[in-house]
Amino acid sequence: MTKRATQRPQGFEKPTHWTNEPAPKPVEAKDEADPDGLSPTRYGDWVHKGIAIDF
Repeated sequence: MTKRATQRPQGFEKPTHWTNEPAPKPVEAKDEADPDGLSPTRYGDWVHKGIAIDF
């Protein structure tokens, strides 16, 4: 079994964009009305010119 490193290698410099701040809380999703009918993100397929297209 390989021993896990517990410290950074000598000479390692922390990138400037790294922070010790916690990640932001996720924003609650908005349930918006779909003017064309059923939401494709909810039901899993899209309709284009009368043909159901599944990604």
